Amino acid sequence: MACALTSGTTRGCRDAVGGIKEIYITELANKSSITTASGVITAFALSSGKKFWTYELVRETANWTEEGLASKDNGTRVYNQKLMIKLHKRSSTLNEELKLVLANDCMVIVKDYSGEYWLLGEANGMLTEKVGFESGTAMGDFNGYNIEASGAEASPASKVTSALITNLLLPA
Repeated sequence: MACALTSGTTRGCRDAVGGIKEIYITELANKSSITTASGVITAFALSSGKKFWTYELVRETANWTEEGLASKDNGTRVYNQKLMIKLHKRSSTLNEELKLVLANDCMVIVKDYSGEYWLLGEANGMLTEKVGFESGTAMGDFNGYNIEASGAEASPASKVTSALITNLLLPA
């Protein structure tokens, strides 16, 4: 069989934590090359002058999910990626930036609270489907943006080696 299993897994310790600490976004068109080995990105180059932009998040205001789906009828599989974030406090500067995010297919690196980095939209990009603004009724209610993006990939999100992050945040 061409798709033979290669290993099992153990239950392991209960030492994982949920949540997203921050995300980094760049246009899909900025990708120059990516080298991946066993689901881990070991080299990542962007086009000249391009970089990932940092979006800091308040804890427990963002999540991402990934669902692998197989079609017995079509003989295909896809990994659907979904990212939902909240950005606090509306501003004209952020309005303009989010218009650009909405207009582009983007790659998103997610930094989780375990200190791991994951690339969403590696081949096909993440499409921002919704940028909504909310201002609650009471003075203590949420005031900011609700953003939803999705992607569809042939493989699950690849882990990005942490040593690559610093260079990806500087213009190439």
